[in-house]
Amino acid sequence: MFKGSFPALITPFKNGKVDDKGLKDLVEWHISMGSNGLVPVGTTGESPTLSHEEHMHVIKIVVDTAAGRIPVIAGAGSNNTTEAISLLQFAKDAGADAGLVVTPYYNKPTQRGLIAHYTALNEVGLPIIIYNIPSRSVIDMTPQTMGELAKLDNIIGVKDATGDVARVSLQRQYCGKDFIQLSGEDATAHGFNAQGGVGCISVTANVAPALCSALQAATAAGDFATALEIQDKLMPLHSAIFTEPGLVGAKYGMYLLGKDTGEVRLPLTELLPETKTLIKEGMRHAGLIN
Repeated sequence: MFKGSFPALITPFKNGKVDDKGLKDLVEWHISMGSNGLVPVGTTGESPTLSHEEHMHVIKIVVDTAAGRIPVIAGAGSNNTTEAISLLQFAKDAGADAGLVVTPYYNKPTQRGLIAHYTALNEVGLPIIIYNIPSRSVIDMTPQTMGELAKLDNIIGVKDATGDVARVSLQRQYCGKDFIQLSGEDATAHGFNAQGGVGCISVTANVAPALCSALQAATAAGDFATALEIQDKLMPLHSAIFTEPGLVGAKYGMYLLGKDTGEVRLPLTELLPETKTLIKEGMRHAGLIN
């Protein structure tokens, strides 16, 4: 179920509020373009600036609109274990297929603390994808710790945003070959799969869902030459989108495709003109716009 290209879905806004119709349209578009699943209310979905009510509202819309056609991994992370349990329980009750749970940020738990955090979340009964992103959370879950958590019934995989493809092999060693490893970094997704990964939770897939899905399909078939050709098409866009915070770049790319997803919420701001130019050039290189 959890293989292939999973857009880390942006949250469209209109007049400062979640744009329900725009969100439903995005879900339908991604399904039609071949995305293999969706990940609402992650950081790319502006979860830090959504209220709890908005967060839950977005999950419900995405789950209901997808209607079982593709899996939904709902963002459910917090540096407060009680809050994370509440968000994960809501995702389960709403019908999400799994929860994406980031390592607790800012309060910097030890590896023992990480084990305690995810062990508590395991009791909710919804499959959990660990989100390991040291650049944002400031802590790094070791492969050994992940191996301990992989013994729990509901800890089924990881979104690995370390950018270190060697981690895939180490995590296979400690977690087993069936542990689901999804890349959290677009630029290394090709190499990540060559090491044993099975997909990518992708920012770029917001803008280039068909290409990202095709790359994942090629690697799954063992056709890494074709996948590399697609990667070459996408690489300038990957770089451009992340010149500034990726979700802002993704929303601008959507605008260029005629899908106006609205403003971003402060403290994020509109892109600089030179960044917009880079994204346009990257999209032209990928054949997404003329």
